[in-house]
Amino acid sequence: MNPQPKLALTLGDPAGIGTEIVLKALADPLLYKMLSTITVVGDRSQVQNIYLSLKDHTNLPLADPDSFEMLDTATQEPIAIGVGNAASGAASFTYLDTAIAQALAGKFDAIVTAPIAKSAWKLAGHHYPGQTELLAERSGVEEFGMLFVGRSPHTGWILRTLLATVHIPLSEVTQALTPDLIERKLELLRRSLLKDFGLSQARIAIAGINPHSGEQGQLGTEEQEWLNPLLKQWNHKYPDFPVDGAIPPDTMWVKPAQAWYESDRIYVGHEAYLAMYHDQGLIPVKLLAFDRAVNTTIGLPFVRTSPDHGTAFDIAGKGIANPASLIESIFLAADLASHHKAKSVVANE
Repeated sequence: MNPQPKLALTLGDPAGIGTEIVLKALADPLLYKMLSTITVVGDRSQVQNIYLSLKDHTNLPLADPDSFEMLDTATQEPIAIGVGNAASGAASFTYLDTAIAQALAGKFDAIVTAPIAKSAWKLAGHHYPGQTELLAERSGVEEFGMLFVGRSPHTGWILRTLLATVHIPLSEVTQALTPDLIERKLELLRRSLLKDFGLSQARIAIAGINPHSGEQGQLGTEEQEWLNPLLKQWNHKYPDFPVDGAIPPDTMWVKPAQAWYESDRIYVGHEAYLAMYHDQGLIPVKLLAFDRAVNTTIGLPFVRTSPDHGTAFDIAGKGIANPASLIESIFLAADLASHHKAKSVVANE
């Protein structure tokens, strides 16, 4: 049997809820059997302090820091819980950078990242739109994407949503959306469905750019001029991964919502969705799966997942942060990394 994949779990911004949700997640009974495969990357003394503080003031189940492995990355300056600043930004950057280096060296098969604050990174002198871009830069990859994955607790149906554009102003979206970009994102999604999820066939839904997908050119011409012809060419080239679209963005999410809540409606006909810009994809994802959605960076040489929420500085240290999305992130990382390892074994036989 193949050995279990090794996971790095970064603490994220130490002023936020990252440490709390890590301690809660690792106390989950279903995760306990995976502890030997998980290494937490962060400041050991900070983890111990948060553990003792929460343990003294709450009756929450928390993992004892002595029960799991840690790659101790000491914080250089004191951290004030609930206050993201240059010190917390520098610490969270170091945690992630350390995990990436170890993954590239073959020490880890996957990285699970707790949330960081982009503003704190900037204050610390690290000018990246987010963790995704640092992961891609350090890994030396140019083709990567943010795929959001959520499994419905009601029906078991899996929602997979890829964003064509991510952290750019809305005013720049139409300039960024080009035939070349969409084709590259579709290819990235096709490879992920095949490699990460083991799907040899899958149907993809793609949203239009304009309201009502342009209404035959009345509300925008991008669909008629290049998007629909591109999709027709794609379907001819990849009959096992056909695309339906461009689907009006305001109706594309109706069937996924039904599949999320209604067990008799889970056969929606699509295994994945491609949204044109950040909010077009993430508003429905967060409405359906806010505490369960997982941000997965596809295109990297290793697996990376992250909960689909932020640092929540306003509730940090209060013991009320929900670890559900982080737990889902850990399970998904282990599952995807196992797929990767199995495929590597087959390729080398």
